[in-house]
Formats: sequence, C-alpha cells, structure tokens
Amino acid sequence: MISEQQRKAIAEFFGTFSLVFAGTGAIVINDVSGGAITHVGIALTFGLIVLAMIYTLGDISGCHLNPAVTLAFFVAKRCDGKSVAPYIASQVAGALLASLTLKVMFPDHASLGATEPSGSPLQSCFMELILTLILMVVILSVSSGSKEKGMLAGVAVGAVIALEAMFAGPISGASMNPARSLAPALVSFRLEHLWIYLLAPCLGAFLAVAVFRWMALPDPPPVPHKKEVVS
Repeated sequence: MISEQQRKAIAEFFGTFSLVFAGTGAIVINDVSGGAITHVGIALTFGLIVLAMIYTLGDISGCHLNPAVTLAFFVAKRCDGKSVAPYIASQVAGALLASLTLKVMFPDHASLGATEPSGSPLQSCFMELILTLILMVVILSVSSGSKEKGMLAGVAVGAVIALEAMFAGPISGASMNPARSLAPALVSFRLEHLWIYLLAPCLGAFLAVAVFRWMALPDPPPVPHKKEVVS
C-alpha cells in the first residue's frame, strides 16, 4: 500500500522529470535540428509543461517541481517540515533521470541544456534572483484565495515561466529552479557557474515570501456566532 507521502514524492519525481526532459530537451533538439524549435519555442515549452503538470499533479503534491518553491512554501508555513527533504530529493532525482535520459539519446550534445550566464556571473545572479522572486509571488498568490483563482493557477504560473524564459533566457538561462540547473550541469560536467543557479533562486524565493506578506490582504476577522433567540 502506497502512503500519501510516497504518492507525493512520486508525483514530484514524475513532474520534475517531465519538466527537465521537455524543457532542456527542447534546448537540445533546437541545437541538433539547426534551430527548428527557436528561442520562443523553448520558452513556451517550459511554460506549457509546467502548466500541464500543475493540472495533472496539483491535487496530489501541490506540484512544486522546484526545491526553491518547496523551501519557500516551508518558510511561508504552507508546507510541512517533514515533506521538505522527500520533496527536494524527489525533484533532484527526477531531474537527474531526465538529464541522463537525454544524455543517452543525444550523447554528443555538450551541455544538455545546462544554464550558463552569457555575461557576468553577478548579472545572471541578480537576474535569477529577480525572476524567481516574481515567479514565487505569483505562485503564492494563485495557490491561495478563491476557488476561481486556483482554477487558473496553472495558466498564471505557466505564463510567467514562459514570459521570463522568453526575455531573460538569453542572459541567464532563466532557470529559477535549482533542480533544473543541477541535473544537466552534473551530467555534462559544467559546474563552474552552478552556484548561481543554486543560490539565486532560493534567495529570490525567500524574498518573495516577505514581499507577498507585505502586499497580501489580511485575513478577514471571524464572523461572530449569533445565538438564536427563542421566543
């Protein structure tokens, strides 16, 4: 019998595998096909796979797919501390399997879609921090509140990821996700700038929790219970 915690871990594994396989796979296939996917297509691939996974796995695990998101949810008191380690382990394992699969399929590809700065490391570090801050504020907003807002969570999060990948991808790679960057970097042995993509998204996600708390409306006061008057 599979426990609830195991189901959540499997969902995070599958979702992160799908994200890295489709997203970095689009980068690899774009390279080997002479640009058939295009930069816009790569950005849309990342956004669409996250959108699909949110609607597929959201009711099972919450569909974090990202260690920075899991840690931020823990800081925001929306994630049980006991779930943090299993979630992150599942995300990293799923991402690694995706990169290893791409390595088997495309053994001559040098980077496997690893994220690397095009300019200075500091520039990409700030870019990743700000991108993740924006993404995490959106996630915190659409994951709470009205049912109608929750129904559009996948669209909102997927759109932000596609948007950020579209304009910031040429600068920093627009990772926003330590697992997404860790896996291809390890498999392709491109580790020089990995620290950017482990540190900056986590800092950005933590800052997003504070920003969201400053902006969010306070919970309404409880309605006092009215006693019935029996005449």
